[in-house]
Amino acid sequence: MDNAIKNVVGRDVSLSTLFEENRQMIENSSSRPLNHLRGQALEAFLKLGIPTNKVENYKYTNLQPLFGGDYSFCLKPYDLTGKMEDVFSCDVETLDTFTIFIVNGWYYTNNNLGDLPAGVRVGSLASLAKEDPTFLEKYYGNISPWHSDGVVALNTMFARDGFYIHIPPGVVVEKPIQVVNILMSEEALMTNQRNLIVLEENSEAKVLVCDHTLTPEKFVVNNVTEGFVASNAHLDYYNLQNQHNATTQVAGLYIEQKENSNVKTNNLTLHTGVGRNNIELKLAGKHAEGHAYGLYLLDKNQHVDNFSFIDHAVPECFSDELFKGVLDDHASAAFTGKIMVRPDAQKTNAYQTNNNLLLTRDAKINSRPQLEIYADDVKCSHGATVGQLDEEAMFYLRTRGINRDEATILLMYAFAYEVIEKIKMEPLRDQIRSLVEKRFRGELDKCLSCVVCGQKGTESSCL
Repeated sequence: MDNAIKNVVGRDVSLSTLFEENRQMIENSSSRPLNHLRGQALEAFLKLGIPTNKVENYKYTNLQPLFGGDYSFCLKPYDLTGKMEDVFSCDVETLDTFTIFIVNGWYYTNNNLGDLPAGVRVGSLASLAKEDPTFLEKYYGNISPWHSDGVVALNTMFARDGFYIHIPPGVVVEKPIQVVNILMSEEALMTNQRNLIVLEENSEAKVLVCDHTLTPEKFVVNNVTEGFVASNAHLDYYNLQNQHNATTQVAGLYIEQKENSNVKTNNLTLHTGVGRNNIELKLAGKHAEGHAYGLYLLDKNQHVDNFSFIDHAVPECFSDELFKGVLDDHASAAFTGKIMVRPDAQKTNAYQTNNNLLLTRDAKINSRPQLEIYADDVKCSHGATVGQLDEEAMFYLRTRGINRDEATILLMYAFAYEVIEKIKMEPLRDQIRSLVEKRFRGELDKCLSCVVCGQKGTESSCL
């Protein structure tokens, strides 16, 4: 690959050494808002390193061997010939969105957003750092835990680009903003993408992030997204993960909410290799609402670790959390959900549930719902279940003439239904229903929600 550091993470070369050897080049080609934390992030990374399962928050996922090996880093945007529409197009005709593409962590320069509402800004984080550094410095690094999480520190060291979304006060963006993250390379690749979402007072937006791999090479993906949702603002954030088995992805979403704000997140893992999702909501203003939902469908040797932290920092806030998983073959998953109620956060309402369905004896789930409460006037609950298909329900369906395979699919779909129905975008909800059913039928060997073309007019599999 041109414009890349090659074979950068071999046995004798550490990520910190790699950064120090290339720091001048990285900083010279970047801007002040992205550079000012790199040195501090390096110091944090030298202390923390890539987490192993000896780190409490990563108890069930050892990332260190996954971040080892030989990978290249892109130093410049991937050079695509032709138009993005010739490489990737969504076939959900009813899903009308403002669409942008990110290729290997870099904002695609030929994105065509059309007519955004007045004042709304969507674009490249690297360009924002040069064109409006004061705005970016106000938010960059303020909510992500780069000082306490080695993966976020690594991202802060290397981050060069990603996307940003800025919704000004009082603006309601009716049409969703869709971000398509594409991975494509001729050799193993590591990416460190940084994103920013800012909703100012009384604004609303829906953001759909779709993760896809288009070539069969190994990828290690380290994405960090910081979100700031001001008073009376509403953000719906959906992340649809559909990547091949050779992908390792750590996706961090860190959001701070002000008074009367409402945030809904929904992580939908349809296909992956190893996935780690960090979802952190800080409710920092009275009457803020935070909703975190997730669905993971795994088979073969796939592994997903969902880690959530909902921080009730002030009184009179509400949070609701529901994650469900269906695991087949030798798949494994982990869920850690922590609700923190600070000493002054009286009249907190917080609810958390994790339900799992294991289809084989070899499938495995580790579930840790947690409450840490330092206030006495609260309503909080948490719970977790792990089970198999209901034999009574199976018997009922069989007596109605439904064969066992079809009855199994119906029961699995019924189990997943509650999370799917949390999706408020009707065209997306309909499409997810179809994809989930295909996944249960074993038909989702490629990305059925898109058409991928290696060359114009030539269709190939979405890997």
